[in-house]
Amino acid sequence: MNLKRYMTLAPMLRIGAAAAMIAALAACSGSARPKPADLPPNVALMGIKQAWTIKIPAVSFPLSTAVSGDRIAVAGGDGTVVVIDARAGTELWRASVGTPLAAGVGSDGQQVAVVTTNSELVVLEAGKVLWKQRLTAQAYTPPLVAGRRVFVQAADRTTSAWDGQSGRRLWSQQRTAENLVLKKPGVLLAVGDTLIAGVGGRLVGINPANGSSRWESPIAAPRGTNDVERLVDLTGTVSRQGDVVCARAYFASVGCVDTARGALLWTKPAVGADGVGGDDRNIYGTEDSGAVVAWRRSDGERAWQQADLLKHRILSAPLAAGRSLIIGDAAGIVHILSRDDGAPLNRVTPDGSAIMATPVLAGNTVVVVTRNGGVFGYRPE
Repeated sequence: MNLKRYMTLAPMLRIGAAAAMIAALAACSGSARPKPADLPPNVALMGIKQAWTIKIPAVSFPLSTAVSGDRIAVAGGDGTVVVIDARAGTELWRASVGTPLAAGVGSDGQQVAVVTTNSELVVLEAGKVLWKQRLTAQAYTPPLVAGRRVFVQAADRTTSAWDGQSGRRLWSQQRTAENLVLKKPGVLLAVGDTLIAGVGGRLVGINPANGSSRWESPIAAPRGTNDVERLVDLTGTVSRQGDVVCARAYFASVGCVDTARGALLWTKPAVGADGVGGDDRNIYGTEDSGAVVAWRRSDGERAWQQADLLKHRILSAPLAAGRSLIIGDAAGIVHILSRDDGAPLNRVTPDGSAIMATPVLAGNTVVVVTRNGGVFGYRPE
């Protein structure tokens, strides 16, 4: 796999170390990825129909879509931000921040926050830019908009809080940054009165009022002799049930943490680059090999694995919806699998370009976004 697309050097890395890391990354990215397995004929065991589609500019950054009720916020790589009513499939508003994006989208249904490639945090409301603020470093994790505040985690491991209306910085907490960080969305969410952030391979509970740490729980520990081998950032979507949050550490493991106590419940080895989905029974993830895996939520033991159907395909994290798992791939196909055993139920091809974000559920509509800027809403028949 090409590791360069996923990693970036921390801003404070010394020139000598930077040269060594660039050489290491070049060596890691030299081998070609195996050819994806041919798909069997599609047998539509579960009906699904396209309810609507909306066009945005091409998506050229690691997009995360934001859902609040029936509203969904998406963005194009050029800085266009769109809020959609998923029930009707209509635009509520569209605006531009005027600069290409590096991270987004975060939203509470009213305010929408993104980060530009110029390391600027931009907050919009009702189709207009409300305020902008410069960050200490580039960010790849979508901002979190919650409790009339905007929380941001930058690549230099600085977590900051901003007043949602005025843009005034409320606090900032910085931790020692590793030489290498993922150029992918990380973990940032609110559980009760605690801000949960991924820092390296750890989930960290933060007091959202002042930025002080409440607890830390490791899902993976750095190992190896160089910065590439030691990279274990938490990445992508998480699965939350009550106070329990389950997440993936990049190419290392999957684990669950009781955020009320800051206690690790379990962790299991896993080799994947994207986040996880889940329900009250299982945690679901996709591996670098194209395997789809279900781990029991209670103890982390494997419930099932579908190893061959999507072999060597580059897959998104799964969305658990109804009786199915919905997974996008780099070939532009959306796969619908059974949550019971990973058996195929159906598949659709929105516009033939890569699926660029983990599918999400807004109301009764599954929403997927493609590289070409197609936003598609699907519903069961």
